[in-house]
Formats: sequence, C-alpha cells, structure tokens
Amino acid sequence: MMFENTVEIEKALLVSLDTGEYDAEVSIAELEQLALTAGVEVAGVIEQKRPSVDKATCVGSGKLEEIKAFAEAEELDLLIFDRELSPTQIRNIEAGTGIRTVDRTMLILDIFAARARSKEGKLQVELAQLNYMLPRLTGKGIALSRQGAGIGTRGPGESKLETDRRHIHRRIDAIKEQLAEVEKHRRELHRRREKDGVQIVALVGYTNAGKSTLMNTLTGAGVLAEDMLFATLDPTARALALPDGKSVMLVDTVGFIRRLPHHLVRAFRSTLEEAAEADVVLNICDISSPESAEHLKVTNELLEKLGASGERVISVLNQCDKLEGERPLAIGASVCISAKTGQGLEDLLLKIQQTLPPSRVRLSLLIPYSSGSLTAEIRATGLVHSEVFNENGTLIDATVRIEDLHKYEMYTT
Repeated sequence: MMFENTVEIEKALLVSLDTGEYDAEVSIAELEQLALTAGVEVAGVIEQKRPSVDKATCVGSGKLEEIKAFAEAEELDLLIFDRELSPTQIRNIEAGTGIRTVDRTMLILDIFAARARSKEGKLQVELAQLNYMLPRLTGKGIALSRQGAGIGTRGPGESKLETDRRHIHRRIDAIKEQLAEVEKHRRELHRRREKDGVQIVALVGYTNAGKSTLMNTLTGAGVLAEDMLFATLDPTARALALPDGKSVMLVDTVGFIRRLPHHLVRAFRSTLEEAAEADVVLNICDISSPESAEHLKVTNELLEKLGASGERVISVLNQCDKLEGERPLAIGASVCISAKTGQGLEDLLLKIQQTLPPSRVRLSLLIPYSSGSLTAEIRATGLVHSEVFNENGTLIDATVRIEDLHKYEMYTT
C-alpha cells in the first residue's frame, strides 16, 4: 500500500558529473528545482568533469573525499546525484561519506509519491518505485537499513515490504491487475466519448510551463497551479466552449522533464495516452524561459513516441507578456498567449476550432420505411433538424457522426 511519511526538512548537497552526454549545467539547475519541490534545503553544488563515470563511486576518489569533507562541515543529511546510480555505487558512496545518497530518479519518484492523489496515480507511482527498487534489494547499508524517513523513502518503504523479492513481485502483479481494470474503464470511457461525439483537447508540455494556469483561466477548473515542478500529476478534465459554440473536453496531463526515468514513462503511459488519443494536442511552453526551445523539443519527442504528433499539435507559447521587443517567430502551428493575463486566448480558441477534425456532417436523406431502424439510429446518435413522411419513406435532415457516414450514403438526396 502507498503511504507518505512526514519528514523534517533535509539539508542536501547536489552532485553533478559532467561526461559530455548532456548539458550538465542546465541539468543541475533543474535538479535544484526538483530538490526544492521535494522540500529539500540545498546547501551547495559540487561538480566534476570526467571522460566517463566511475563504476564504483560515480565520481573520482578525490572528489568523493571533497564531498565527504563538505558534508561533515555543513552537517548534511543527504547527497543527491544528478544521474541514475547503480546499487553498488550508492552503497560505496554511502560507505565512503557516511551520508545517505539518492539519485535523480529516486528524487523524481519521491516527488511523484508525495503528489499523486487519485487511486490510479498512486498505483502508477508505486509500480514505478517497486520496479526501480527491485534490483537494488541486495546487500546492507544506509540505503537498505533505513526505516522509511526522508527523501527517497516515500511510498513503499523497505521495512513494510521486508525487502523480500517475492513479496515485491506479488505486489507488482497485483498492481498490474488493478491498473488493467483502470485501463479497461478508461477504454470504455473513451468509447463512450466517441459515441457521444465528444472531442478531446489535451494540455501537454514541460513541467511548470503553465498548463494548470491555462486550464484554470479557460475553464475555471480550480486546478492546483504552483510555481514548482510537477504541481499536477493526476489528469483533470473540464468542458471548454469554443467560439462557434461547440464544447470540447480539455484534459490537463502530467508535465514532462528531461531524462524522465524510464520507469515513469512506462508507468504513466496510460495517463499520457490522454494526449495520444486527443483530437488536438496543445504543447504548452514557457517562452520566457531561456530553455524554451529545448523544452519544446523534449515534449515533441515524447509525443512522437506516443504517436501524438503532426498537424494536430499546436505549440502554445505561454508568458509572451514577459517578452520585450519582437514576438518569437511562429514555427508551424503556434499561438502566443499569457495564461495569467488572458492575452492571446481568443486566438488560441480559434486555432483549436480550426484544427479539430470534423466529427459530424449534415445530410439530407430519404430512408425507405423498410430501413426504419436507420431512422431510429439517427434519432438516437445524431441531431434531427426536420422529418417529412412521404410515399417513398422518411425525408430527414440531420447531422450525423462522420464514422456513421457509410451507413447513410446510399440514401442521400
């Protein structure tokens, strides 16, 4: 069962190893934001450049001594490494410094464990944590002897699970069964929406880009909107009225991030499928951020993996009111807005309206009385504007679903 621990604020040192794989400076800045989101006090940052990762301790032995000295002088509670560590590396770092150590993945999983509210969200987080924990249940040390307190320990604590692999495997199987039921319900809901002609517009984007603020501004949804990473985890759906009077379903989704742990990509796939199945996808980007281009790239790459790309994706450049001088060049389908002030929202709604694929079409049909079941179906699933009964059948003017068009083509007048 998922549970959360109430913990005191921990004092941590962030450790970055730059091997040239990615922009280490940008990544460590993001790690600091993640740490603050988790409620950690960041005492400092130590960086090292190396051609490769040390298999035993990640950083070199000299740097590990420097970390130990800093940790002792500052009386630190925690070391947070800006990469995924192996079980051996964690044990060796803790043995060499005497300080509890977590990696980037553990920190993100901890934030998700603290923020998930729905049953599905909690199950997905626990599944990700257990899959991450499973290969790390070997040996003894600070990481495996702790009794569930502090960053990296929210969710399934080792003492609760008795560090028993069979117990964990059984729990993983149980969670997968429960998630399969949730997924079945989601598919049924999706089919019902399709039957009712409900079209979906999904909000996606880099975490903290302003998705929740935009949803609140457009629909008054009352979604938590804070200046922190992963403020929203559980999808929220609200009705949105377009300028032509049509109503669509606006869905807020979890934010993306660089190097999102693959356990979370798998675990949250069903949630992210809200975007994959959407008729229009709004890729929200904080254009005032110096990393905006990279954020758009990260999100677009993940959307492509989910099969949600192409013409139905609109890049929404948020916080345009903070820009000085010229507006950014529009690349593809894009709209400049300010979710906070409302600037550009009319343009955004029009763009959504123009991008939505047609879901219904108006027809004039003459249906013979021998096919009266079709007339009944049109009344049940479409919108009837008028009906006239004559000697040849029912002359009906109706708006029907695009997917049903093939049933009526032979009766068009």
